[in-house]
Amino acid sequence: MSAATDASTDDGSPELLTVDQLAERTGISVRTIRFYAGKGLIPAPRLRGRTGLYDAAHRARLELIGELTGLGFTLAAIERQLEQVPLETAPEELALQRALLTPWLPEVDEELDRAGLDRRAGRRLSDDEVTTLEQLGALTRLPDAGPDSVRLHGMVALASALQALDAGLPPELWKRSHDLIERHTSALAEDLMTLFQEEVLQPYRDRGRPAEERRRLAAAFSRLKPITVQGVVAAFGRAVNRAIRERVDSGRAAADRQEG
Repeated sequence: MSAATDASTDDGSPELLTVDQLAERTGISVRTIRFYAGKGLIPAPRLRGRTGLYDAAHRARLELIGELTGLGFTLAAIERQLEQVPLETAPEELALQRALLTPWLPEVDEELDRAGLDRRAGRRLSDDEVTTLEQLGALTRLPDAGPDSVRLHGMVALASALQALDAGLPPELWKRSHDLIERHTSALAEDLMTLFQEEVLQPYRDRGRPAEERRRLAAAFSRLKPITVQGVVAAFGRAVNRAIRERVDSGRAAADRQEG
């Protein structure tokens, strides 16, 4: 759980921060914090004289906004999402929201020009190779930012796509493979999210969002993500092994019939 949910002074009273201190704690600039306050995305600060003071709820809400930004939400999308989270929402509830939104696998997008992409790849890439990398989901071209600008979707994605390029098989085969994986994993993700929503989150909300259950859910979701990802990888590996055995057995049966 975020430190923002339990910050307090030695005497047990809530810790109050100036905007400069809040910026230091969250990594969000003073200017951006004030912009968010002006947009109504965070509550107005408490006033002590002429000084605005911020508490754990402000910090937790800023951290939630940071999580949404990291997921690629536009400002308009963040505003729509936060419309469902009242300004008076407790820090503990915001911490659960963050646990639900934290990426299941780390993704660090990076905007690069062509020279920067070549450096990341460790070699000079041809235009056709860049096109294939885009088809494999490793990057997205950004024509509005310049003819050679791309958004790289992490070094893991790039390394995997480069291995596909170097495998010696037709790029079209890798593209079709990528499309198959994308289609089936998207359906799996949607089914899993629906299951969690119906079996875990909605019953929690129906029970009035009890505090003790909220803490357990935040901790459970942190553990659930790597377990689920590992389970999907293992299940896929078993499915491929099974498909290989079935094809071999089918081929043997067909050969036996021809010999008979």
